[in-house]
Amino acid sequence: VKVIIETCLLTDEEKEIACKLSKEAGADFVKTSTGFSTGGATAHDIALMRKTVGDKMGVKASGGVRTKEDAMTMVENGATRIGASASIAIATGQKRETQGY
Repeated sequence: VKVIIETCLLTDEEKEIACKLSKEAGADFVKTSTGFSTGGATAHDIALMRKTVGDKMGVKASGGVRTKEDAMTMVENGATRIGASASIAIATGQKRETQGY
């Protein structure tokens, strides 16, 4: 079970509450974004979510991950999965044109 938390619309306190409730409910993952709002994953949000859920749950960075560097930053901050439409560009190290947020 994956819980999508639209992090761009919440305060840090609300993100922590959503993560704690997801963990208590038995979710396997928390995810940063649906990709349909005003923002996506940030290193800050990934670190906050990882700190809140601990190491027994997955954290998925989704939205705005467009380069290998972006992906590595998310992993370094605690992401265990990356959701990106730029997967080929990330895997090959190519640049992709910025779209959306």
